[in-house]
Amino acid sequence: MLIEFHILKSYPPTNLNRDETGSPKSCFFGGVQRGRISSQCLKHTWRRSEAFHELNLGIRTRYLPELVAEELKNRGIQQDYLEIVRKKISGLGNKETKETEDGRSTEQIMFFSAEDVQAVADIVEAKINSCTNVKEVKELKVKDWQNSLKGSAKVRPITLDIALFGRMITDDSFADTEASIQVAHAVSTNRVNMESDFFTAVDDLNKLYSNDSGSAMMGDTDFNSCCYYIYASLDTDQLLSNLESSPDAVQNAKDLIPILIETMAFSNPSGKQNSFGGNVYPSVICVEVKDRKIPISYVNAFEIPVNSNGGKGLIRQSSDKLAHEIDNFDKTFGLDISERYWFSAVDSDCPKKAKQIFNLKELLESCTGLIG
Repeated sequence: MLIEFHILKSYPPTNLNRDETGSPKSCFFGGVQRGRISSQCLKHTWRRSEAFHELNLGIRTRYLPELVAEELKNRGIQQDYLEIVRKKISGLGNKETKETEDGRSTEQIMFFSAEDVQAVADIVEAKINSCTNVKEVKELKVKDWQNSLKGSAKVRPITLDIALFGRMITDDSFADTEASIQVAHAVSTNRVNMESDFFTAVDDLNKLYSNDSGSAMMGDTDFNSCCYYIYASLDTDQLLSNLESSPDAVQNAKDLIPILIETMAFSNPSGKQNSFGGNVYPSVICVEVKDRKIPISYVNAFEIPVNSNGGKGLIRQSSDKLAHEIDNFDKTFGLDISERYWFSAVDSDCPKKAKQIFNLKELLESCTGLIG
């Protein structure tokens, strides 16, 4: 089964997701420049959201050596042994087992469950206990740890966020996981106009200690204002397959969709929020359920950019365009949709073959139990 999410969010002046120059990310679509929020930014925002933390979550970090060392310390492993094995653990995550320079972090960032950390700690503790002195601990081989961990990698439980977003690690000590959710880069429905805010800072004591009436500093910040189309599709069979060894996570998966919708609705990228305060709710959420796994983005509804002419505004026109695109797909391709829920916070058109919902609570209740 496939569950797809189509969301419209309109932001005031913001700089939600910056490129290497500090400007809001953008792209060309339909021959014109659009605002863009990367899929990486969206997924990070969702993982860090308050609603998402109701779930069993993993941790994405390079500091596996520190996590394992802390666990071994709690188990009573003596400090001189900890210093040695911490540096050795930094060799995990790559096939060559080469230790990193600082000995506190791994070469690549990795996605872990608590069970992964425990498994590494178990192997290292067992190897330490087989040693009688510091010299023998120094002679321990990370390759042996990798081989021991490899056997349990595929049956070790993973967390719901790993099952959703996947992971790829160049070390067989940890099982690779195919992502069950695809997330598109959000693009603006409107043509983007990049702007820049010139600002100055005034020294509060300037007049007391100086005759200089100028500013203490000055700078500029780029920003834009966009109505974004956000699209994601969830393969529920892949999700449940990923969670085969995670019984608690399977139970959580049954309640996942309402939490995922709430997360998408209430979370916003954190970029420059202290400067712009661009926190908004979605104007439209459309949830579709399909038995056939044919994912479809309706982004081409906005190939011709929406503008504010005609008095309807970007949100209303974007919503209408999305509804009409859905109707057109139904008419021309006739793909079977098991369920389609349309929640709109604005007075706009609704797709003809959709259950129209007028408040978010009702939408969340309607989508409870879709996985089961």
